[in-house]
Amino acid sequence: MKVLIHAVSKHFETSHGATRALGGISFDVNDREFFGVIGPTGCGKTTLLQIIAGLETPTLGSVRFDGEQRTKSMVAMVFQESALMPWRTVEENVPLGDEFRLEQPSVLKRVSKAFLDLVKLGDFANSRPYELSGGMKQKVAIARALANDPEVILMDEPFANLDAQTRLLMREELLRIWEQERKTVILVTHNLDEAVMLCDRIAVLSAAPAMVKKIITVDIPRPRTMQSTRTPEFGRCVDEIWNLLRHDVDQAQRDSHS
Repeated sequence: MKVLIHAVSKHFETSHGATRALGGISFDVNDREFFGVIGPTGCGKTTLLQIIAGLETPTLGSVRFDGEQRTKSMVAMVFQESALMPWRTVEENVPLGDEFRLEQPSVLKRVSKAFLDLVKLGDFANSRPYELSGGMKQKVAIARALANDPEVILMDEPFANLDAQTRLLMREELLRIWEQERKTVILVTHNLDEAVMLCDRIAVLSAAPAMVKKIITVDIPRPRTMQSTRTPEFGRCVDEIWNLLRHDVDQAQRDSHS
C-alpha cells in the first residue's frame, strides 16, 4: 500500500494562541517500503504519525492510501510503550483485532501462535507482561500489530525506552521480521544510526513547524546486519543526515531553554 502525504499542516489552539506543529509536509511512501522520519525534538513527528493513522485531523492537506486493500486493517501502530494489557497473557494480547471482529477462540489461538512464533516468543505465550523484558514486550507489540494484517505499520520510537544493547538486537529482529512480512512501514526515530540501518529512504524534517528539508535514499544493500554499520556508505549517510539536522537541533535546544 502506497501512502501519499500532501501539504499536511497542523495548528493547535493554546492559551497563547495558535501553534503550528506541521508547516506543510509532503512525501510519498512506496508500497512495501521501510520509510523513516527523523527531525529535532518537538518538531511534530508524532503528530504526523497520528494524522497518518487517522487519530488526528490535519488543519490543511491530506493523507491518501493508494492501492487495493487486501488485508484486514489499513493501519496499525507501535508506540514507545508496548501498551500491553497487564491482566492478559502474552497469547491473549496478540490477536486483539481478530477478537474485536468476533473470531472464534480457535482462530485467536492460531493467529497468536503464528505471530508469537514469528517474533520468537512462542515459549512465552502463557506469561504476563510484567514477566517480560522491555525488548520482549516490544516484540509482543509488533506481533500484535502484524496479527491485525495491516497494509501499513506506523512505528513511533518503538525502541526508545530500551537499553543500548537490547536496542541493537531489536533492530536486527525488526529487519528480519520485515524481510518476511514486507509491510509498508513508516518509522519515526531520533536515532540516526537506527534510521540508516532500517530504512530505504528517510525524510529529514526541520524544527517546528516541521517541513521536509530533504528525502535521503539509503544506498546500502539488503539484508543489513551490524556489519553494514561499519561501511563507508553507512557513515556518509549518517553524516549527511546530521549535517541537515545540526542547526535545527541546536535551535530547538535553545528554544526549550528560553
